[in-house]
Formats: sequence, C-alpha cells, structure tokens
Amino acid sequence: MTSLSKAPQPAAGPVLEVEDLRVRLRTPRGTAHVVNGLGYSVGPGETVAVVGESGSGKSVSVLALLGLLPPRTATVSGRALLHGEDLLTMSPERLRQVRGPGVGMVFQDPMTSLNPVLSVGRQLTEGLRAHGHVSKAAARARAVELLGEVGLPDPGRAVDRFPHELSGGMRQRVVIAIALANSPSLLIADEATTALDVTVQAQILDLVERLQTEHGTGVVWITHDLGVVAGIADRVLVMYGGRCVEDGTVDDVLERPAHPYTRGLLGALPDLAADDGGDLATIAGTPPPPTDLPAGCVFWPRCPVRGDARCETEQPPLAPVKGSHYRDKGTSGVPGEGQYRDEGTSGVPHRAATWCAEGSGS
Repeated sequence: MTSLSKAPQPAAGPVLEVEDLRVRLRTPRGTAHVVNGLGYSVGPGETVAVVGESGSGKSVSVLALLGLLPPRTATVSGRALLHGEDLLTMSPERLRQVRGPGVGMVFQDPMTSLNPVLSVGRQLTEGLRAHGHVSKAAARARAVELLGEVGLPDPGRAVDRFPHELSGGMRQRVVIAIALANSPSLLIADEATTALDVTVQAQILDLVERLQTEHGTGVVWITHDLGVVAGIADRVLVMYGGRCVEDGTVDDVLERPAHPYTRGLLGALPDLAADDGGDLATIAGTPPPPTDLPAGCVFWPRCPVRGDARCETEQPPLAPVKGSHYRDKGTSGVPGEGQYRDEGTSGVPHRAATWCAEGSGS
C-alpha cells in the first residue's frame, strides 16, 4: 500500500551496524559521558535485546541513531549503518525520509509520544501518506486495520478519538501501531510492552514476530523484563554506565552469565519455583553518574567480586568468555567438521568486559 522507495534499500548483510557509538551531553555539572564506545549489529529478522538499569544509556543510544537528541547539548560520534548508509551523517531531510519505512520506533512514554490535539487516526495516517502515495480513504482504512492488529477495542471508533480519551495501555498500542505502519526494515522498541497486560503483550510480540517473518525486519528491543528477553531475543546486550559489559546469544547470557553485573541482574529475579518465593538478591549501591564515571571497570564500585586489581584503574576490554566454544562448518560446510572457536554456540561470540576470576579472561 505504501511505497518504501525513500528508505535505504535492503541488501545482503546486517540491517544495522553500530560501531564505536559515543554520546556526550553538556550539563550544568559538566560533560555527561552517556554512551561510551557501543557497538553491535542487527541482522534481518533478528531480535537484539538491550538490557540494564535505568540510566545505563539504553534509550539515549537509540535516540542518537535517529538524530532525536538536542544538537545544542548532545555530541554524537561513531557510525550507525542502516543497510550501509550512515544514520549519523544523514541530513535532517534524509533522516525524515528514513524514519518510518527505514526505522520505526516505539517510544518509552506513550503520553508524551502522541500529540494531544490530533486524533489517533490523524497521527497514524500522517506517516502512511508521508512515505507513500496513499489516498485519505485508503490511509484511514489502513489505520483502522493497524489499530485492530495491536488489539485496540473497536478500532473503527478509536481512530477518531484523541489520546486523552484512551487509557495508558491503549495509548501504548497506538504508539506501536504508528511504528509498524510503514513496515520498517528496523524496529526499535523502547519498553514497548511495559504498560500492557500479559494477554495484549503476547499479541504485540506475535505481531512483531510476523513482521519479522514477512519483511525480514530487524528488532532492537530495550527492556527491563528479562522474561520477555528470554522469549523473543536472539542476542542480548547488557549495558551499564554507557558501556556494553556483556553480549552474546540469549542462551549464553541468561544461562551462563560471565559479568558480575549480569549475574546480579539475573539474581534479582524472583524464583517462582521456590516454596517461599526465594530471597531476592540485590546489587549494592547505585549506578555512577555519567559526569563522574570510574577510571577502571565501570561496575567496580558496586562489584561483589573484585577479582582483579586492574579493575579499579583500567577498563577491561570486551573479550570472549573462556570455556564458551562452538564448532564451525569448516571448509566443507558440514557442521562438526571445522575447528573449535572461543565463541558462542551459534557462531555468535559470548563476550564480557571483566577480569574477575568468575568472568572472562584475556
């Protein structure tokens, strides 16, 4: 129905490649180092989950990709290739063309993401008509269809309502519908299902999965819900203090965590199988302010292990975790006939930025 000719065209290789992304914000307290050398890729149909505490730089990192940070206070460097085209060097006009069919984003707060003086239908059809030759009637029909797909009751009437007439969960579904309207090649979902009950949450996850299957959409899913991560993610990236402290396949990171911070996050999950519910573990202290990050390992002030003296003064590199092996296909292309490598079980490296004895080593 809509034309995607203005979006970067799909090609062989990753949908998105982020390299050495850095974000600096000027604040009254000095320069805030919010994102520090972040790098990852998202393949067609792949879901990369980004997890970590509030303030770790998750949301800012994706806002930087789309040019949504205030230019007077934010300095962004690095590369972010969407089908080979760098988002960080695009002109404002080019970015407007890419947002929608190239990249769709579900923002964290649906209350501030929607214009309070425009109807739901107006906000949905705006993107459809901006990126394709679609009549008003056809755009409205598609808007009603999208609202039905995200589980909004009585979508034929809801399309004419204003945001203040909808509940928080309904507004969240409208924001998701807007992000999916142009079938983007990359979907960024920032806490997309936080305000939804489990039934609607499952419906949204099924909708995103269908989009991935039909269009090869890559997904960056930012969340605090590790249960959702376990169910939908292919790879997991754990952020702390603006840095990636561990990444790998969802099985490697959730079942064999190497970084003390990752183990702390998983330890804080309730054990429903325990008779008494189990005691919740806690991570002592608070995250460091981005204006005053530690000189060494960013997690060192809160780390319960502190297994290496270098952690206090040196930043440990993101290195392969010892003991994590997979056998590649070798020259014959037959699984099991190649060589063992210190990478994840699916050919994806399992890496952690720690020198602790219980983590990875270099």
